[in-house]
Amino acid sequence: MQVKGINIADTFAEAFSMYGTRVIVTAENDKWAKTAAREASGFATSIIECGIEAGIEKKLSPEETIDGRPGYSILFFTMKKDSLKKELRKRVGQTIMTAATTACFNGLQSEEKIKVGGDIRYFGDGFQISKLYADRRFWRIPIMGGEFLIEESFGIQKGIGGGNIIIIGEDQKTALQAAENAVEKMREVKGVVMPFPGGIVSSGSKIESKYSFLNASTNTAFCPTIKGQTESKLKNNAGAVYEIVIDGLSTEAVAQAMKRGIKAAAVPGIIEITAGNYGGDLGTENFYLHEILRGDLDE
Repeated sequence: MQVKGINIADTFAEAFSMYGTRVIVTAENDKWAKTAAREASGFATSIIECGIEAGIEKKLSPEETIDGRPGYSILFFTMKKDSLKKELRKRVGQTIMTAATTACFNGLQSEEKIKVGGDIRYFGDGFQISKLYADRRFWRIPIMGGEFLIEESFGIQKGIGGGNIIIIGEDQKTALQAAENAVEKMREVKGVVMPFPGGIVSSGSKIESKYSFLNASTNTAFCPTIKGQTESKLKNNAGAVYEIVIDGLSTEAVAQAMKRGIKAAAVPGIIEITAGNYGGDLGTENFYLHEILRGDLDE
């Protein structure tokens, strides 16, 4: 199969079941809302070392937020519910509450919830105040900058982590531009984030290593500089490879993001677009590239 003359490998991306939530952060202006959102979603590329995966989903206008201020929605994902609560409590407490003029709200309506503000409220040292509004409980916590408003509970649901595409280009400039094109189109899809820096993975990994103390190492089969020294999946003219990892609140959202990304990355100078998997033995969801491209997904 080809898209715009670019070969699309007959393979699949292997993804995993995760738990996800959506956090809404608002502030007095866009500068501080963006600052808090970036800090909260920082160092959250992979649960392998970061403990959580996260990214900014969307910028929100004052008309889209509960308190009528500028805001951002952030998606967070972990493998287990308990770890999601633990990691979220730390990030909200250490990066959102500490940012000037911020407030923090639940952005995911679901039956299952975890207490976040209900735990962070104790920072108020007994001076915190509870307020019930439209069946939603909020906490007003006194802080040096005035008051931090946070919702008591945040909705969580089963999601997907590790959807991916791999872009193989003739040179670094071409491959990077194709990856940037893909991320830009993927970000139009609601319910997904690309957790790596700028949405792009420069140092993709495999789940093995020659060193016993490592459980992951560089993906040698896709490293252009050593393709003559090891078993490689690259053609001789491959000069750079970039991966895009997608986490989403649903399989449909991840598939749609992958489809848009593949189409956007199919530009001159790209040799092939493929995906990473483990033979189907580890992940719970397999996203077949050809099926996604043929599928009737909303554009």
